[in-house]
Amino acid sequence: MIKSLDHLIIAVNNLEEAEQNYQKILGINPSWRGHHKEWGTSNSLFNLQNTYLELLAATGDGVGAQLVKNKIKNDGEGLMGIVLGTDDLEAVRNKLIALGYSLPSQSNGEGINTNNNSKRSWVNQFLPVELTRGLFSFIIQHKEGYLLEAMKFSDNAIKKLDHVVIKTNDADSFIEIYNKIFKIRLALDKFIETWKRRILFFKLNKTIIEVIEEKDKNETPKDKLWGLAWEVEDIVKKKDELVASGINISEIKKGVKENTLVMTVKCHTHNVPTLFIQHV
Repeated sequence: MIKSLDHLIIAVNNLEEAEQNYQKILGINPSWRGHHKEWGTSNSLFNLQNTYLELLAATGDGVGAQLVKNKIKNDGEGLMGIVLGTDDLEAVRNKLIALGYSLPSQSNGEGINTNNNSKRSWVNQFLPVELTRGLFSFIIQHKEGYLLEAMKFSDNAIKKLDHVVIKTNDADSFIEIYNKIFKIRLALDKFIETWKRRILFFKLNKTIIEVIEEKDKNETPKDKLWGLAWEVEDIVKKKDELVASGINISEIKKGVKENTLVMTVKCHTHNVPTLFIQHV
């Protein structure tokens, strides 16, 4: 049913500043700079092999602008949304309705690249709170247009997203939605003694949705986007590059996952916990 983790959204105050910071972090140039007049937002998209990253800012009036403003007002800049992809949104919609969920109408979208006036179009299906569980999340089907392949900004450019981290207070309920309803493959369900936490790995389009369960007294199932991990080919060279560009990086250490090296980015991420990981 769900074919991909289509993209992730980061809400930012200053789009130009955020774009420059993520050029340094990812080592690639944005593939798209756009404006959504009806939503009151502008964006910058970084295209990767398995997904894309959207920096989103309020630049006008509209529902989108209000969402960005509310997110920043309540939580500050940071991860705002996760978007799941399909190639048959009508079939997804029909299945969810058959399961008893009440859905709003689909909404059509169009973006114009301010660099060259090229256009992209898509259709979105926003989801009820029973399925979003506190996340800003929706399902998208792209119709026309495409993102250009990313051009390298550095010799140590990031090619793919390794995983996105979501925190939940109810892992079983999360499995019910993402595995049983969305049909995303559950690759791991394990209690990690080091963390004293239960973690889940859902795999799709060569990336992982990592879910960490943190129990609380709130009986209502809820989820929260937390952080991003980018796969790097040479973590030492990447660290040297980022330090040279003025970005503060942690020391490199062994990751929790066997045969990995990791380091964290301590600034320029616009409040997104950010990890680099090398598989060795």
